[in-house]
Amino acid sequence: MNNTQKTKIILAIVAISFIQGLQYCVSPVLGQIQEHYLDINVSLVQMLITAPALLSMIVALISGGLVVKISKKKLLLFAALVAGVTGFLPYLADSFWLLFISRTLYGIALGLACTLNTAVVAEFFEGDERVSVMGIQAASIGVGMVIITTLGGKLGSPGFTYSYLTNIIGFLSFLVLAAMLPDTGVSKVTQTEKIRLNKRVFQVAFLGFLEFLFLITFTTNIAMHISGALAGDSSVSGILTGVFSGAQIVMGLALGYVTKVTGNATLPVAMLSFVAGAALLILFPSNLPILLAAAALCGFSQGMFIPQAMVDVANAVRPVATAMASACFTCAMCFGQLVSPSVLNAISRFIYGKVSTSNVYTIAGIGMAASAAAGFLMMKTPGSKSPAFHGTMEKQSLGPAKHKKVEEIQ
Repeated sequence: MNNTQKTKIILAIVAISFIQGLQYCVSPVLGQIQEHYLDINVSLVQMLITAPALLSMIVALISGGLVVKISKKKLLLFAALVAGVTGFLPYLADSFWLLFISRTLYGIALGLACTLNTAVVAEFFEGDERVSVMGIQAASIGVGMVIITTLGGKLGSPGFTYSYLTNIIGFLSFLVLAAMLPDTGVSKVTQTEKIRLNKRVFQVAFLGFLEFLFLITFTTNIAMHISGALAGDSSVSGILTGVFSGAQIVMGLALGYVTKVTGNATLPVAMLSFVAGAALLILFPSNLPILLAAAALCGFSQGMFIPQAMVDVANAVRPVATAMASACFTCAMCFGQLVSPSVLNAISRFIYGKVSTSNVYTIAGIGMAASAAAGFLMMKTPGSKSPAFHGTMEKQSLGPAKHKKVEEIQ
């Protein structure tokens, strides 16, 4: 591929990442939504962020097999349309349940985008370039979240329903994908290259479940956590979520340099970054500068974890199995997000006798620290050496079908 073709594909990857970023479009206005629908349990309000994960898990698994029947481009164009349409459905009526169902249906788009974004990167890029582009992917998710959450917070200040306008990004992503992403047809399955997963994929998926079980608490609780003069200000929660996203941008762009230092410990180190951020959130809920630092640390965690985990699972399998490996990780990640509010709120009620954001952050911080310790041990086990830094497994796994497909678009 020449540089122009690579640039077009990267722009398409950015568009896919923006579809993923729409998961957080209502995050800055969760506090307003809770006040508007007083008869709705707080866990259900928080699940407006995590509910898409329910369908996302199912769609991710299905899409891992669909790529041998329908091209990635067609699936992604469908995802963009779903993201746009479901984003505007809540305007039809003032109903929490319509909003909840719309957010759940958005999970179709989220599942396709999360799974196929990695598959697109793995299809067109190899070796160190793959790591760099995966970092760009993570950075673009961060850019999307910055734009979506900051704009959503500003638009939502006079009324939370105005924040739904950010979902126009789904339709814009459709146009970019239609123009920029090559259609390479369906993935080919041969006798020598069948869809198989391995131990490494499941190890990373398990860590992904733990990461997002605890990490999502930042987004689902921050609007209700800030106190003092900052309490109830959706623009402040929007700024904090924007900083969280901006930190992902920085980490995504610096990923290649960071992994040279952290090596095989990249995933547990990412977990520890959240632990530090959670500690600051607990101790200083009314101090804006420290809250900004906490948001950045939590964002660094996601910006480091997701792209490295995606590189690990993509490099651990043959090209034809990349979408399925990505789907496995996506399912684990989404399941962690989905059950997080219910599980952590229940633990908070059991231990402390009540549910509060400080209690949830305490549980999440302790849980993530334990998960990081497990991650360090897991990365030291035989056969767990990450191929992301050496480029050996992808060279071994590149079959003739992969080379032929790349040559066809040159």
